[in-house]
This record gives sequence, structure tokens and C-alpha cells, in this order.
Amino acid sequence: MRYLAKVSYDGTNFVGWQIQKTGRTVQAEIEQAFSQIAKNNIPVVAAGRTDSGVHAFGQYFHFDLQNKMTTDQIRLALQTKLDFDIKIISIWKVTDEFHARFKAQKRSYKYFIAKERTPFNRFYKSYFPGISLDFNKIQKCLSYFIGEHDFTSFSKFNPEIKSTICEIQDFNLIETDEDYVFIISANRFLHNMVRRLIGTIINVSRTDVDPEIIIELIEAKTTENKLITTAPAEGLYLFDVEYPKKYFL
Repeated sequence: MRYLAKVSYDGTNFVGWQIQKTGRTVQAEIEQAFSQIAKNNIPVVAAGRTDSGVHAFGQYFHFDLQNKMTTDQIRLALQTKLDFDIKIISIWKVTDEFHARFKAQKRSYKYFIAKERTPFNRFYKSYFPGISLDFNKIQKCLSYFIGEHDFTSFSKFNPEIKSTICEIQDFNLIETDEDYVFIISANRFLHNMVRRLIGTIINVSRTDVDPEIIIELIEAKTTENKLITTAPAEGLYLFDVEYPKKYFL
């Protein structure tokens, strides 16, 4: 039987989602928990990989398991084997052809920039000293990213990725009393893509460069321009992933 799980985690003490040769990873801890429950190896496949220090409100993964436990019993059993920086939120039964990565139709991230650095937000929000965001300029930058583009300029090279075409569906900036929050949704994202988009937008906002430079940066298909930088990991959260309802049983 195939299942889909929704999980949240604090990425501070992880070197990312995916299993690495060294370092603590979310995938490894979940698979280890499954091995204790099922007494054999149960691989899990995520909607996407989050980097070291990146958090998740709503990461998703699928797995295959043959037993008589209900979805809630599986969730509770898993949770008892996991540390408190990982929480299994929900588990659903899905069809056998479902795939957490390839069947996702929309992924959403939030990126938090604190207006003030405190001892309590340093692992959960990014901070740019002396930052004062030009909302009008940023809105123009965001508009150039909307739609389907080749995002080679804003990604870390990965030989496993065959296509660098992504479609950004929504890209917004909101302001709260404590933070600036970027919210972005797309059909897919490339490695480091969200953080490089944010870093570049911040750089453009703080200079006298015209926002139309974004068009040139996209068309150049190179990361060599100094405006393109990678924003800190601490402020990034995988917020949610959406799937067609037809795969849920």
C-alpha cells in the first residue's frame, strides 16, 4: 500500500532533507524510525530536497508499507521514534501510481526577513543589516519572474536535472510588524533557486539598478553576475505542496 505523509521540521540541526555521507538528515531519521516500526527498510521519497538549515511547514513524502495499521496509527508510531524537531502532521492512503515528487503540481515557499535580529530569531529568519526595502522596485522585480522561464541563472548546477525550465505562478512580498515575507509558488524549483531569487531581488532593491535587469539576468543563463547572490538558509521554509485529488483514496 502506498501512503503520502505531510511533515514539518526545524532545519537548524540538519544538513538537509536528503541522506548524506555525513551529518544528520530528515530523510535518514524518518527511514530509521520506519525500520524500528516495520523491522525492515522503508525508503521515503520527498516532494523535493531542502538544503542545510532550511525549514519546512509542509514537506511531503511517500512510502510503501504493508500492514494493518490505520494512517493515524502509523503517524503516531512514527512520531514516537522521532525527535521533537520533526513532526508527522498527517498521513493519507494514495494510489499506487502516486509519486510525491513527480505528481506535485504546485510548491510554495515563504522567506522571512527579520526587521530586527534577536537571540530568538537568528535560526528562523534571515537578517540584512540596515535593510530598507523599496516595495515599488521589488514589485517590478517580482513581475519579471512570473511565468515560464529558464532559471539557470538562479540555480546551482545539478547534473541530475534535465530541465531548468520552471513556471512561477505567484511571487509576492508582504510586510508585518516584525518581518518582510516573500511568498513564492511554482510548479517546480531548482537547487538554491528560491534563495538566489531573494538574494538578487535584495541586491537590486539596495542599488540604483533598474528592475529590468532581471530580464537580462534570466536571458544570460549564467550565475556570474555579481547581483546574483544566495540569501541565507535560515529564512526559508517549504510551506506547502499541492497534488491532484484523484490520487487520494
